Amino acid sequence: MLKDIVKDLEPSSTLKINEISRQLENKGEKIFKFGFGQSPFQIPSDIVNELKNNAYQNKYLPMQGLKELREAVAKYTSTKKNYNYKSENVIIGPGSKELMFLLHVLFKGEIILPTPSWVSYAPQAILGRNKIQLIQTKRENNWFPTGSEIEEVILKDKNKNYLLFLNSPNNPSGQICENLQEISEVAKKYNLVILSDEIYSELSFEKDFKSISSFCPEKTIISTGLSKWCGAGGWRLGYFIVPDSLSILKNSINVLASETFSAVSAPIQYAAITAYTSDHSKYISSSKNILKIVGNYVYENLKSNKVLINKPQGGFYLMPEFLNKKFNTSSEMCDNILKETGVALLPGSDFGFEKNKMLVRLSFTDFDGQNFMNQTQNEKKIDNDLILKFAPKIVEGVNKLKKWSESI
Repeated sequence: MLKDIVKDLEPSSTLKINEISRQLENKGEKIFKFGFGQSPFQIPSDIVNELKNNAYQNKYLPMQGLKELREAVAKYTSTKKNYNYKSENVIIGPGSKELMFLLHVLFKGEIILPTPSWVSYAPQAILGRNKIQLIQTKRENNWFPTGSEIEEVILKDKNKNYLLFLNSPNNPSGQICENLQEISEVAKKYNLVILSDEIYSELSFEKDFKSISSFCPEKTIISTGLSKWCGAGGWRLGYFIVPDSLSILKNSINVLASETFSAVSAPIQYAAITAYTSDHSKYISSSKNILKIVGNYVYENLKSNKVLINKPQGGFYLMPEFLNKKFNTSSEMCDNILKETGVALLPGSDFGFEKNKMLVRLSFTDFDGQNFMNQTQNEKKIDNDLILKFAPKIVEGVNKLKKWSESI
């Protein structure tokens, strides 16, 4: 029974580490919050002003979302993807997380999850009573599955329905999927549905971000929202873009939405129109530049013969692997790191890795992003001195973590 399943689930580890960090700080301890990942930047002022201007909006909106907002999202996405999406393809939800949960509930088949995967994919699949097929990925392939690895899972039973979750740029690895063509060929061959979680796509460090939807749009549900690029995680506004070929699934999500969250907050939906119609390219460019420079600083100063790590490609995460045999589990190692250094990290086991693999997720967002952005607008190059000045906890936390790694 569902009630029995819920009893066996733990609170989301990303939210849990945030609470633990707060509790330790309240006790007076200095904590380097490298565990919880959220944008360090403030929401653009024009979007905030629109929220204020629309605070009076008190009517229930259409369950699929405000039409003007859906039109803005469809136009914005169509331009980005060079594909014709209509407002009817868009579903507005209270964060993309809720929409993903409804998808898990509705989908009848098996969920293919590459390891590592965001912490909520697997629990949601369990609540949706779908079997999970994990694919263990490799650092050499940016921690993404190959087409043949996906095909191997499907060939075990071609008669089943399969839903692949593909998150690029990836949480927790900070990497980008570079073999989209071969994955799309498998999707077309076996009628595979793909949920493309693109919540970090605007924060890709390269200009020409590519989506799996560009290779097989008719098989791909795009999932994204305001939380990462706009610094609006607490606003809880996300959306799905569902192609016409999956309209039955889209209609079913709308039915479930009507019986769960009804509609997203009206003032936030009206404000979000500005997010997708006004030009925020300068804000996004500055955000990406700072994140790229800070991420590269962490990478360059942490990598060693005792720490394996890939260079960050987007978002605000890195996934170091510590080469040691002192600990039995990555969770045990993270507990020791927190105790010895004050650096809060998340163990790789929370993202699907075997417990004895000493991988962790490191979020490099423990700094005042808005101050960093404001104070470096006229700087042609952000050097280490500026990182020390505007992201001191990043520098100090990395130094502590490096010394810890050298001592084990």
